[in-house]
Amino acid sequence: MDEKRLKAFEDMLAAILKQYDDTTEKMAKLKVESKEKTFTYRQLFANKLQMQAILSYYRTYGLLNDDMK
Repeated sequence: MDEKRLKAFEDMLAAILKQYDDTTEKMAKLKVESKEKTFTYRQLFANKLQMQAILSYYRTYGLLNDDMK
């Protein structure tokens, strides 16, 4: 059961890191187009903050390597 739980954690972490990267990339594209005031940009910004908070918990408990986000 511990291996299954660890695998689920690793999968979840990978998904969050991918979503964080995708969100950052989309925000950068919108910024280049001067669309920082759009609803989409603001929603992406809120999502990014939420993911940063989750990742900070992982980091606090030593579950996130320093070479990751």
